[in-house]
Amino acid sequence: MLNRFEQFSVAIGGIYRYIQKLERDEMEKYGYKGAFAQYLVVLHRYPNGVTASQLCEICDKDKAAISRIVTEMVEKGLIVRVGGRDGRYRAMLQLTGEGKQAAEYVCRKAKAAVEAVGQSMTDEERAAMYTALELIASKLSKLSKEGIPNHESDR
Repeated sequence: MLNRFEQFSVAIGGIYRYIQKLERDEMEKYGYKGAFAQYLVVLHRYPNGVTASQLCEICDKDKAAISRIVTEMVEKGLIVRVGGRDGRYRAMLQLTGEGKQAAEYVCRKAKAAVEAVGQSMTDEERAAMYTALELIASKLSKLSKEGIPNHESDR
């Protein structure tokens, strides 16, 4: 029997890999990278745009990763930089017409996936799952900043 850490990390790792595979499979149909999916969804939620810094915070990604993806999405014609100094620094990132279509597609597919996955769960089970995941993410974030406390057997 797997211990709790193994069970949790294997399950979370699998979920993450499956999500990435679904994103990659769906986005590749249109010549886009799977990584674009998450950013398209976020930008769809903010029609007036967000800055790259805000996108980093919302998606919990580092600046370098956001910079690379934004550059690629601009080159693909999915987003534009509006305002800001030199059209880059503090510019708002907004979806283009093509970006809006891609974002709407991703949102429809994400909704269908979530419904398919969750159809065997009750509303109460789903609420408990999201509450637990948010709590776990919060606690892991704190541990990652402060370190894992020493256990008596570590001494």
